[in-house]
Amino acid sequence: MMHMPGSPDSRSQPVNLNHYATKKSVAESMLDAALFMTNATRLKAVLEQGPSSNYYSTLVTLISISLLLQVVIGILLVVIARLNLNEVEKQWRLNQLNNAATTLIFITVVINVFITAFGAHKTGFLASRTSRNPL
Repeated sequence: MMHMPGSPDSRSQPVNLNHYATKKSVAESMLDAALFMTNATRLKAVLEQGPSSNYYSTLVTLISISLLLQVVIGILLVVIARLNLNEVEKQWRLNQLNNAATTLIFITVVINVFITAFGAHKTGFLASRTSRNPL
């Protein structure tokens, strides 16, 4: 007999920590992929603006570091998702890998705050309007 999620029978069963950890790693990987695509787009925009734009070297460097860290984080998350948390001998290694991934994610977030701060410029309608008709 199949139990519906949230039914009294499903609440009495223990949580499968391995499934929980795998779902968490997959969710983190999806967020990492979204940030990776955003940074690739940012890098393209900065490169198209060229070296004459403000903070060109700074932005290219920060975005490149962020992209590299995101690749490393993605690899770590795949490794974490593939290891079985229910195997006691692997729990210490999984904890270390999870700590490393969390640290790298924090560093990536900080770098992306600086990317946003240095990359702040007018875009879209306001940029085209002010470039033709400066105030």
